[in-house]
Amino acid sequence: MKIFFACHRFPFPPNRGGKIRPFNMIRHLSQRHEMFVASLAHTQQELDEGAGLKEYCAEIYSEVLPEKLRWLQAVRALPSATPSSVAYFSSSRLRQKIKDGVRKHSFDVVMVHCAFAAQYALEVRAKRRLIDFGDLDSGKWLDYSKWRSFPQSWAYYLEGHKLRRYEKQIAAAFDYCTLTTQGELEEFKKLEVDRPYNIIANGVDGSYFQPNGGPAQAKPVVVFLGRMDYYPNIDGVLYFTESVFPTIRAAVPNVEFRIIGSNPSPAVQRLREISGVVVTGHVPDVRPFLKDAVVSVAPLRMARGTQNKILESMAMGLPVVATPEAAKGIQAIPGEHVLVAAGPARFAAQIVEILANPQLRLGLSNAGREQVNSAHVWSRSMEVLDHILMESTSGVS
Repeated sequence: MKIFFACHRFPFPPNRGGKIRPFNMIRHLSQRHEMFVASLAHTQQELDEGAGLKEYCAEIYSEVLPEKLRWLQAVRALPSATPSSVAYFSSSRLRQKIKDGVRKHSFDVVMVHCAFAAQYALEVRAKRRLIDFGDLDSGKWLDYSKWRSFPQSWAYYLEGHKLRRYEKQIAAAFDYCTLTTQGELEEFKKLEVDRPYNIIANGVDGSYFQPNGGPAQAKPVVVFLGRMDYYPNIDGVLYFTESVFPTIRAAVPNVEFRIIGSNPSPAVQRLREISGVVVTGHVPDVRPFLKDAVVSVAPLRMARGTQNKILESMAMGLPVVATPEAAKGIQAIPGEHVLVAAGPARFAAQIVEILANPQLRLGLSNAGREQVNSAHVWSRSMEVLDHILMESTSGVS
């Protein structure tokens, strides 16, 4: 079949800033189908580094949309019915490239990852149309509104409701909808759209993220992994550094908290001033920065969907301590595969216990990796995708 696939962020290279979920879908589908992919990049460098995506595609329609222009469009959309987060990913040049490129093709399937990319697929003709919402971002914005003060709380609340209406319209324009977790599926049901749906769980590449033989013992290292221009991550590391880390450091004076992630915000960069805190910024490969770690933390107070940072840490054999909010999207048993802690005191106590107890550390390491390789492998998720395609395109040749 010929498949037109649109995603909002350039999906290559994976595990180095590229979007892992759409990349795995594209790579898998390319084994049996002819893939035509449309996506935006933030910079020309991102686009150049993503040249390897061509290996999986018959054609790629791409365009660089600079950050300043994105934010200008988002601000302009504030007084309109268009969600600012949709305007942020809007490119007339990419639309024209798609229009010029697809006119000579007849597609069997249009598939979209994320509601923000749906704007590039609505006019592409196909026999069947599928949208992978992943997470419903409207819920994320509504969550933000509860955590921020006025006027930001009002702006997030307004954006959440605008986006919720948009998601409902988009869902109705497709034949089939998929989500990442049961929690996101429950959010989807609130849209009250009469469309079939299913869950495609996020996975992790266990051949890429592998245990490294155990951490060095000279200095215990606690790590956080994630993009540091993303508000829930920023809030999480600030909360951890201010409310949890001092207790850990009192018990283990030489402990290091290493924040691994690109584009650290000014608030995160200032954490370098705190003794024991390391902020790496962008790194070409996160694995070397995890190899000497003892424990990985996910101290997110706002979290939706599946936290890939947890999956990747578990795959590398790193024990994980997470908030209930961060852990809810992972198929894991608290206390067996991961440790879950609500509140600063409990969170700190769990980490100190892991640092002090090699047997506990080893048990969590082995159980976590075994669980992630069982419940969160891309091959199993792609089997679900294949079934959905077969079911929804029955009769399409």
